[in-house]
Amino acid sequence: MIKMYWNEKYECMPREELEELKLERLKQTVERVYYNVPHYRKAMQEKGVEPDDIQSLEDLAHLPFTVKTDLRDNYPYSLFAAPLSEIVRIHSSSGTTGKPIVVGYTRQDLNNWAELAARSLGFAGITKQDVIQISYGYGLFTGGLGIHNGAERIGACVVPTSGGNNKRQVMVMKDFGSTALACTPSYALVIAETMEELGIKKDEIKLKAGIFGAEPWTQAMRKEIEDRLGLSAHDIYGLSEVMGPGVAMECCEKNGLHVFEDHFIPEIINPETGEVLPYGEVGELVFTTITKEGFPVIRYRTRDLSSLHLEECSCGRTYVKMSRVMGRSDDMLIIRGVNVFPSQVESVLLESGYASPNYHLVVDRKNNLDTLEVQVEVSDEMFSDKVRGLEHLEHLIKHELESVLGLSCKVTLVEPKKLPRSEGKAKRVTDKRKL
Repeated sequence: MIKMYWNEKYECMPREELEELKLERLKQTVERVYYNVPHYRKAMQEKGVEPDDIQSLEDLAHLPFTVKTDLRDNYPYSLFAAPLSEIVRIHSSSGTTGKPIVVGYTRQDLNNWAELAARSLGFAGITKQDVIQISYGYGLFTGGLGIHNGAERIGACVVPTSGGNNKRQVMVMKDFGSTALACTPSYALVIAETMEELGIKKDEIKLKAGIFGAEPWTQAMRKEIEDRLGLSAHDIYGLSEVMGPGVAMECCEKNGLHVFEDHFIPEIINPETGEVLPYGEVGELVFTTITKEGFPVIRYRTRDLSSLHLEECSCGRTYVKMSRVMGRSDDMLIIRGVNVFPSQVESVLLESGYASPNYHLVVDRKNNLDTLEVQVEVSDEMFSDKVRGLEHLEHLIKHELESVLGLSCKVTLVEPKKLPRSEGKAKRVTDKRKL
Protein backbone atom coordinates (compact mmCIF):
# COMPACT_ATOMS: atom_id res chain seq x y z
CA MET A 1 0.00 0.00 0.00
CA ILE A 2 1.37 3.42 -1.04
CA LYS A 3 1.10 5.77 1.93
CA MET A 4 0.15 9.34 1.04
CA TYR A 5 0.03 12.25 3.47
CA TRP A 6 -0.82 15.90 3.12
CA ASN A 7 1.48 16.88 5.99
CA GLU A 8 3.68 13.94 6.95
CA LYS A 9 5.66 15.91 9.55
CA TYR A 10 2.65 16.30 11.80
CA GLU A 11 0.54 13.31 10.74
CA CYS A 12 3.37 10.88 11.56
CA MET A 13 5.09 12.78 14.38
CA PRO A 14 6.60 10.45 17.06
CA ARG A 15 4.35 10.31 20.10
CA GLU A 16 6.96 11.73 22.49
CA GLU A 17 7.51 14.76 20.26
CA LEU A 18 3.74 15.17 19.80
CA GLU A 19 3.16 15.12 23.57
CA GLU A 20 5.78 17.85 24.05
CA LEU A 21 4.12 19.99 21.36
CA LYS A 22 0.69 19.47 22.93
CA LEU A 23 1.92 20.57 26.36
CA GLU A 24 3.63 23.66 24.98
CA ARG A 25 0.49 24.69 23.09
CA LEU A 26 -1.80 23.85 26.02
CA LYS A 27 0.17 26.16 28.30
CA GLN A 28 -0.06 28.98 25.75
CA THR A 29 -3.81 28.49 25.36
CA VAL A 30 -4.52 28.38 29.11
CA GLU A 31 -2.56 31.60 29.55
CA ARG A 32 -4.42 33.18 26.62
CA VAL A 33 -7.89 32.44 27.97
CA TYR A 34 -6.98 33.30 31.56
CA TYR A 35 -5.88 36.82 30.66
CA ASN A 36 -8.28 37.51 27.78
CA VAL A 37 -11.59 35.82 28.65
CA PRO A 38 -13.27 36.81 31.95
CA HIS A 39 -15.43 33.67 31.95
CA TYR A 40 -12.41 31.34 31.93
CA ARG A 41 -10.48 33.43 34.44
CA LYS A 42 -13.41 33.29 36.87
CA ALA A 43 -13.98 29.55 36.28
CA MET A 44 -10.29 28.79 36.89
CA GLN A 45 -10.14 30.95 39.98
CA GLU A 46 -13.18 29.15 41.39
CA LYS A 47 -11.26 25.88 41.00
CA GLY A 48 -8.08 27.44 42.44
CA VAL A 49 -6.13 26.98 39.22
CA GLU A 50 -3.73 29.43 37.60
CA PRO A 51 -1.86 29.15 34.27
CA ASP A 52 1.44 28.28 35.99
CA ASP A 53 -0.22 25.22 37.55
CA ILE A 54 -0.31 23.50 34.13
CA GLN A 55 3.01 21.68 34.03
CA SER A 56 1.97 18.38 32.44
CA LEU A 57 -0.78 17.07 30.19
CA GLU A 58 -2.26 15.31 33.22
CA ASP A 59 -2.87 18.75 34.75
CA LEU A 60 -5.54 19.30 32.10
CA ALA A 61 -7.90 17.39 34.42
CA HIS A 62 -7.66 20.25 36.95
CA LEU A 63 -9.16 22.76 34.54
CA PRO A 64 -12.91 23.50 34.52
CA PHE A 65 -15.26 22.05 31.93
CA THR A 66 -16.99 24.24 29.36
CA VAL A 67 -20.60 23.37 28.49
CA LYS A 68 -22.98 24.61 25.82
CA THR A 69 -24.85 26.89 28.23
CA ASP A 70 -21.56 28.71 28.95
CA LEU A 71 -21.31 29.47 25.24
CA ARG A 72 -24.91 30.68 25.03
CA ASP A 73 -24.66 32.72 28.23
CA ASN A 74 -21.71 34.62 26.76
CA TYR A 75 -23.49 35.41 23.48
CA PRO A 76 -22.32 36.82 21.18
CA TYR A 77 -18.65 37.74 21.69
CA SER A 78 -17.78 37.41 25.39
CA LEU A 79 -15.81 34.17 24.97
CA PHE A 80 -13.62 35.58 22.20
CA ALA A 81 -9.95 35.68 23.17
CA ALA A 82 -9.10 38.19 20.44
CA PRO A 83 -10.53 41.66 19.75
CA LEU A 84 -13.19 41.91 17.06
CA SER A 85 -10.71 43.84 14.90
CA GLU A 86 -8.72 40.58 14.58
CA ILE A 87 -11.75 38.37 13.85
CA VAL A 88 -12.09 37.87 10.09
CA ARG A 89 -15.02 35.43 10.00
CA ILE A 90 -18.02 34.46 12.13
CA HIS A 91 -19.85 31.13 12.13
CA SER A 92 -22.66 30.04 14.42
CA SER A 93 -24.98 27.21 15.31
CA SER A 94 -28.58 27.24 14.08
CA GLY A 95 -29.91 28.58 17.37
CA THR A 96 -33.10 26.51 17.05
CA THR A 97 -33.26 26.02 20.82
CA GLY A 98 -32.44 29.61 21.80
CA LYS A 99 -29.58 31.99 21.14
CA PRO A 100 -27.06 30.56 18.66
CA ILE A 101 -23.48 29.76 19.63
CA VAL A 102 -21.23 32.30 17.91
CA VAL A 103 -17.69 31.36 16.93
CA GLY A 104 -14.98 33.76 15.74
CA TYR A 105 -11.91 32.98 13.64
CA THR A 106 -8.74 35.00 13.22
CA ARG A 107 -6.81 34.84 9.95
CA GLN A 108 -4.48 32.25 11.51
CA ASP A 109 -7.47 30.21 12.71
CA LEU A 110 -8.76 30.04 9.13
CA ASN A 111 -5.31 29.07 7.90
CA ASN A 112 -5.14 26.22 10.45
CA TRP A 113 -8.67 25.11 9.60
CA ALA A 114 -7.90 24.93 5.88
CA GLU A 115 -4.79 22.90 6.72
CA LEU A 116 -6.74 20.41 8.84
CA ALA A 117 -9.52 20.10 6.26
CA ALA A 118 -6.85 19.46 3.61
CA ARG A 119 -5.30 16.73 5.80
CA SER A 120 -8.76 15.21 6.23
CA LEU A 121 -9.44 15.08 2.50
CA GLY A 122 -6.01 13.55 2.01
CA PHE A 123 -7.05 10.73 4.35
CA ALA A 124 -9.74 9.86 1.77
CA GLY A 125 -7.21 9.89 -1.08
CA ILE A 126 -8.35 13.22 -2.51
CA THR A 127 -5.72 15.14 -4.52
CA LYS A 128 -5.58 18.10 -6.90
CA GLN A 129 -6.73 15.70 -9.63
CA ASP A 130 -10.18 15.41 -8.05
CA VAL A 131 -13.47 17.22 -8.55
CA ILE A 132 -15.18 17.49 -5.16
CA GLN A 133 -18.89 18.27 -4.92
CA ILE A 134 -19.63 19.93 -1.57
CA SER A 135 -23.27 19.40 -0.63
CA TYR A 136 -22.96 20.51 2.97
CA GLY A 137 -24.81 23.73 3.71
CA TYR A 138 -22.92 26.98 3.22
CA GLY A 139 -23.41 30.12 5.29
CA LEU A 140 -23.18 30.31 9.09
CA PHE A 141 -23.01 26.50 9.27
CA THR A 142 -19.34 25.43 9.28
CA GLY A 143 -19.71 22.38 7.02
CA GLY A 144 -19.66 23.86 3.52
CA LEU A 145 -16.97 26.50 3.86
CA GLY A 146 -14.86 24.32 6.14
CA ILE A 147 -14.49 21.55 3.55
CA HIS A 148 -14.35 24.11 0.72
CA ASN A 149 -11.21 25.83 2.03
CA GLY A 150 -9.44 22.52 2.60
CA ALA A 151 -10.25 21.32 -0.90
CA GLU A 152 -8.89 24.52 -2.39
CA ARG A 153 -5.77 24.18 -0.22
CA ILE A 154 -5.18 20.76 -1.77
CA GLY A 155 -5.83 22.16 -5.23
CA ALA A 156 -8.89 20.04 -6.00
CA CYS A 157 -11.59 21.44 -8.27
CA VAL A 158 -14.46 22.53 -5.99
CA VAL A 159 -18.12 22.37 -7.01
CA PRO A 160 -19.98 24.24 -4.21
CA THR A 161 -23.51 22.91 -4.72
CA SER A 162 -24.54 23.32 -1.06
CA GLY A 163 -27.65 21.31 -0.07
CA GLY A 164 -31.05 20.95 -1.70
CA ASN A 165 -32.38 20.67 -5.26
CA ASN A 166 -31.69 16.94 -5.41
CA LYS A 167 -32.16 16.49 -9.15
CA ARG A 168 -29.73 19.29 -9.85
CA GLN A 169 -27.23 17.67 -7.47
CA VAL A 170 -27.35 14.50 -9.57
CA MET A 171 -27.16 16.39 -12.86
CA VAL A 172 -24.09 18.31 -11.68
CA MET A 173 -22.49 15.13 -10.36
CA LYS A 174 -22.91 13.37 -13.70
CA ASP A 175 -22.17 16.27 -16.04
CA PHE A 176 -19.27 17.83 -14.11
CA GLY A 177 -17.62 14.47 -13.41
CA SER A 178 -17.53 14.79 -9.61
CA THR A 179 -15.10 12.25 -8.12
CA ALA A 180 -15.77 13.06 -4.45
CA LEU A 181 -18.89 13.98 -2.50
CA ALA A 182 -19.04 15.78 0.85
CA CYS A 183 -22.35 15.94 2.75
CA THR A 184 -24.22 14.35 5.64
CA PRO A 185 -24.58 10.55 5.33
CA SER A 186 -28.38 10.82 5.32
CA TYR A 187 -28.22 13.29 2.44
CA ALA A 188 -25.90 10.96 0.52
CA LEU A 189 -28.71 8.41 0.60
CA VAL A 190 -31.18 11.05 -0.60
CA ILE A 191 -28.87 11.68 -3.57
CA ALA A 192 -28.62 7.92 -4.21
CA GLU A 193 -32.40 7.67 -4.09
CA THR A 194 -32.73 10.56 -6.55
CA MET A 195 -30.26 8.90 -8.94
CA GLU A 196 -32.34 5.74 -8.90
CA GLU A 197 -35.53 7.71 -9.56
CA LEU A 198 -33.84 9.32 -12.57
CA GLY A 199 -32.63 5.95 -13.83
CA ILE A 200 -28.95 6.87 -13.44
CA LYS A 201 -26.73 3.92 -12.51
CA LYS A 202 -23.69 4.29 -10.27
CA ASP A 203 -21.33 3.32 -13.11
CA GLU A 204 -22.54 6.40 -15.01
CA ILE A 205 -20.93 8.71 -12.45
CA LYS A 206 -17.27 9.02 -11.41
CA LEU A 207 -17.54 9.16 -7.61
CA LYS A 208 -14.69 7.38 -5.85
CA ALA A 209 -14.74 8.92 -2.35
CA GLY A 210 -17.27 10.33 0.09
CA ILE A 211 -16.60 12.54 3.14
CA PHE A 212 -19.61 12.23 5.40
CA GLY A 213 -20.22 13.69 8.84
CA ALA A 214 -22.28 16.10 11.00
CA GLU A 215 -24.49 13.28 12.33
CA PRO A 216 -23.94 9.81 13.82
CA TRP A 217 -24.07 6.93 11.32
CA THR A 218 -23.42 3.22 11.43
CA GLN A 219 -21.30 0.67 9.57
CA ALA A 220 -24.48 -0.66 8.02
CA MET A 221 -25.30 2.80 6.70
CA ARG A 222 -21.75 3.06 5.32
CA LYS A 223 -22.26 -0.16 3.37
CA GLU A 224 -25.60 1.10 2.07
CA ILE A 225 -24.00 4.35 0.81
CA GLU A 226 -21.02 2.58 -0.72
CA ASP A 227 -23.19 0.01 -2.49
CA ARG A 228 -25.59 2.58 -3.92
CA LEU A 229 -23.07 5.28 -4.92
CA GLY A 230 -20.07 3.09 -5.76
CA LEU A 231 -17.60 5.03 -3.62
CA SER A 232 -15.42 4.63 -0.52
CA ALA A 233 -17.19 6.36 2.39
CA HIS A 234 -15.10 8.08 5.08
CA ASP A 235 -16.29 9.52 8.38
CA ILE A 236 -15.24 13.08 9.26
CA TYR A 237 -15.81 14.65 12.67
CA GLY A 238 -16.05 18.25 13.74
CA LEU A 239 -18.28 20.71 15.53
CA SER A 240 -18.62 24.47 15.31
CA GLU A 241 -17.71 25.02 18.95
CA VAL A 242 -14.30 23.37 18.47
CA MET A 243 -13.60 24.39 14.86
CA GLY A 244 -15.86 22.74 12.29
CA PRO A 245 -15.16 19.72 10.05
CA GLY A 246 -11.58 18.52 10.38
CA VAL A 247 -11.22 17.83 14.11
CA ALA A 248 -10.84 14.12 13.34
CA MET A 249 -10.91 11.97 10.22
CA GLU A 250 -11.09 8.33 9.24
CA CYS A 251 -8.11 6.82 7.40
CA CYS A 252 -8.00 3.84 5.02
CA GLU A 253 -8.46 1.39 7.92
CA LYS A 254 -11.96 2.77 8.62
CA ASN A 255 -11.95 1.60 12.22
CA GLY A 256 -11.80 4.91 14.03
CA LEU A 257 -11.04 8.56 13.37
CA HIS A 258 -7.60 10.07 13.97
CA VAL A 259 -7.86 13.19 16.15
CA PHE A 260 -5.52 16.00 15.05
CA GLU A 261 -3.78 16.18 18.40
CA ASP A 262 -1.41 18.95 17.39
CA HIS A 263 -4.50 21.20 17.47
CA PHE A 264 -6.99 19.46 19.81
CA ILE A 265 -6.58 17.42 22.99
CA PRO A 266 -9.35 14.83 23.39
CA GLU A 267 -10.52 13.24 26.64
CA ILE A 268 -13.22 10.69 27.47
CA ILE A 269 -15.10 11.30 30.70
CA ASN A 270 -17.87 9.68 32.67
CA PRO A 271 -20.80 11.95 31.68
CA GLU A 272 -22.29 11.75 35.17
CA THR A 273 -19.20 12.21 37.37
CA GLY A 274 -16.78 14.06 35.07
CA GLU A 275 -14.08 11.48 35.87
CA VAL A 276 -11.50 11.00 33.08
CA LEU A 277 -11.75 7.47 31.69
CA PRO A 278 -8.86 5.35 30.36
CA TYR A 279 -8.28 4.40 26.72
CA GLY A 280 -10.86 2.00 25.37
CA GLU A 281 -13.75 2.96 27.67
CA VAL A 282 -16.89 4.56 26.27
CA GLY A 283 -17.92 7.93 27.62
CA GLU A 284 -18.46 11.56 26.70
CA LEU A 285 -15.96 13.16 24.34
CA VAL A 286 -14.29 16.34 25.61
CA PHE A 287 -12.03 18.67 23.58
CA THR A 288 -9.54 21.37 24.43
CA THR A 289 -8.34 23.51 21.53
CA ILE A 290 -4.62 24.35 21.69
CA THR A 291 -4.07 26.58 18.64
CA LYS A 292 -7.32 28.59 18.36
CA GLU A 293 -6.80 32.34 18.74
CA GLY A 294 -10.28 33.75 18.26
CA PHE A 295 -12.44 31.25 20.13
CA PRO A 296 -10.40 28.75 22.17
CA VAL A 297 -12.36 26.32 24.33
CA ILE A 298 -11.16 24.51 27.44
CA ARG A 299 -12.46 21.00 28.10
CA TYR A 300 -15.60 21.46 26.02
CA ARG A 301 -18.17 18.76 26.72
CA THR A 302 -19.45 17.67 23.31
CA ARG A 303 -22.13 15.26 24.64
CA ASP A 304 -20.97 12.86 21.91
CA LEU A 305 -20.39 9.30 23.09
CA SER A 306 -17.15 7.70 21.89
CA SER A 307 -13.91 6.07 23.09
CA LEU A 308 -10.19 6.71 22.47
CA HIS A 309 -7.61 4.19 21.24
CA LEU A 310 -3.83 4.49 20.97
CA GLU A 311 -2.94 1.32 19.06
CA GLU A 312 -0.52 1.63 16.14
CA CYS A 313 -2.30 2.23 12.82
CA SER A 314 -1.25 0.68 9.53
CA CYS A 315 -1.68 4.05 7.80
CA GLY A 316 1.41 5.27 9.67
CA ARG A 317 -0.30 8.19 11.41
CA THR A 318 0.45 8.48 15.10
CA TYR A 319 -2.61 10.40 16.30
CA VAL A 320 -4.95 8.78 18.82
CA LYS A 321 -8.14 7.39 17.32
CA MET A 322 -11.68 8.07 18.49
CA SER A 323 -14.35 5.48 17.75
CA ARG A 324 -17.17 6.63 15.51
CA VAL A 325 -19.76 8.56 17.51
CA MET A 326 -22.43 6.13 18.67
CA GLY A 327 -24.91 8.71 19.87
CA ARG A 328 -25.13 11.65 22.22
CA SER A 329 -25.52 11.59 25.96
CA ASP A 330 -28.16 14.32 25.64
CA ASP A 331 -29.89 12.62 22.68
CA MET A 332 -30.14 9.36 24.55
CA LEU A 333 -33.75 8.38 25.16
CA ILE A 334 -34.68 6.81 28.45
CA ILE A 335 -37.79 4.73 27.83
CA ARG A 336 -39.18 2.76 30.75
CA GLY A 337 -35.74 2.91 32.35
CA VAL A 338 -33.92 1.63 29.25
CA ASN A 339 -31.30 3.72 27.41
CA VAL A 340 -32.13 3.87 23.70
CA PHE A 341 -30.07 5.47 20.92
CA PRO A 342 -31.42 6.07 17.40
CA SER A 343 -28.22 4.50 16.00
CA GLN A 344 -29.23 1.16 17.53
CA VAL A 345 -32.50 1.26 15.59
CA GLU A 346 -30.69 2.22 12.39
CA SER A 347 -28.32 -0.74 12.71
CA VAL A 348 -31.17 -3.21 13.09
CA LEU A 349 -33.08 -1.81 10.11
CA LEU A 350 -30.11 -1.76 7.76
CA GLU A 351 -28.84 -5.17 8.80
CA SER A 352 -32.28 -6.70 8.28
CA GLY A 353 -31.97 -6.00 4.55
CA TYR A 354 -35.73 -5.49 4.18
CA ALA A 355 -36.22 -1.88 5.19
CA SER A 356 -34.80 1.43 3.96
CA PRO A 357 -32.54 3.55 6.19
CA ASN A 358 -35.35 6.10 6.52
CA TYR A 359 -37.02 5.78 9.91
CA HIS A 360 -38.52 7.87 12.68
CA LEU A 361 -38.98 7.22 16.39
CA VAL A 362 -42.08 8.51 18.17
CA VAL A 363 -41.95 8.40 21.96
CA ASP A 364 -45.08 9.09 23.96
CA ARG A 365 -46.52 8.50 27.42
CA LYS A 366 -49.95 6.90 27.77
CA ASN A 367 -51.53 6.01 31.12
CA ASN A 368 -48.19 6.87 32.80
CA LEU A 369 -46.37 4.34 30.63
CA ASP A 370 -43.75 5.25 28.01
CA THR A 371 -44.40 3.96 24.49
CA LEU A 372 -42.07 3.67 21.50
CA GLU A 373 -43.24 3.57 17.90
CA VAL A 374 -40.71 2.93 15.14
CA GLN A 375 -41.91 4.14 11.75
CA VAL A 376 -40.03 2.45 8.93
CA GLU A 377 -40.13 2.99 5.19
CA VAL A 378 -40.13 -0.12 3.00
CA SER A 379 -39.45 -0.50 -0.70
CA ASP A 380 -42.10 -0.08 -3.42
CA GLU A 381 -42.01 -3.81 -4.07
CA MET A 382 -42.43 -4.72 -0.44
CA PHE A 383 -45.19 -2.16 0.17
CA SER A 384 -47.20 -3.43 -2.81
CA ASP A 385 -46.81 -7.01 -1.56
CA LYS A 386 -49.59 -8.92 0.09
CA VAL A 387 -50.73 -7.78 3.51
CA ARG A 388 -49.51 -11.04 5.01
CA GLY A 389 -45.97 -10.27 3.76
CA LEU A 390 -46.01 -6.85 5.38
CA GLU A 391 -47.27 -8.29 8.64
CA HIS A 392 -44.47 -10.85 8.57
CA LEU A 393 -41.85 -8.12 7.96
CA GLU A 394 -43.34 -5.99 10.73
CA HIS A 395 -43.07 -8.95 13.09
CA LEU A 396 -39.45 -9.64 12.11
CA ILE A 397 -38.35 -6.03 12.63
CA LYS A 398 -40.24 -5.80 15.92
CA HIS A 399 -38.58 -8.99 17.17
CA GLU A 400 -35.08 -7.78 16.22
CA LEU A 401 -35.60 -4.34 17.72
CA GLU A 402 -36.94 -5.68 20.99
CA SER A 403 -34.02 -8.08 21.19
CA VAL A 404 -31.45 -5.28 20.72
CA LEU A 405 -33.19 -2.52 22.69
CA GLY A 406 -34.44 -4.66 25.53
CA LEU A 407 -37.96 -3.20 25.55
CA SER A 408 -41.19 -3.63 23.62
CA CYS A 409 -42.06 -1.31 20.75
CA LYS A 410 -44.60 -0.84 18.00
CA VAL A 411 -43.37 -1.06 14.39
CA THR A 412 -45.31 0.81 11.70
CA LEU A 413 -44.38 0.20 8.07
CA VAL A 414 -44.98 3.20 5.81
CA GLU A 415 -44.89 3.59 2.07
CA PRO A 416 -41.75 4.83 0.30
CA LYS A 417 -40.88 8.54 0.64
CA LYS A 418 -43.56 9.17 3.27
CA LEU A 419 -41.06 10.12 5.97
CA PRO A 420 -39.46 13.58 5.63
CA ARG A 421 -36.05 13.93 3.98
CA SER A 422 -33.36 16.36 5.07
CA GLU A 423 -30.44 17.94 3.26
CA GLY A 424 -28.73 18.46 6.62
CA LYS A 425 -28.89 16.49 9.83
CA ALA A 426 -31.74 14.01 9.80
CA LYS A 427 -34.40 14.45 12.52
CA ARG A 428 -34.96 10.94 13.83
CA VAL A 429 -36.98 11.43 17.02
CA THR A 430 -40.25 13.01 18.09
CA ASP A 431 -40.63 12.88 21.87
CA LYS A 432 -44.20 13.76 22.84
CA ARG A 433 -43.67 13.21 26.54
CA LYS A 434 -43.76 16.31 28.70
CA LEU A 435 -40.63 15.53 30.66
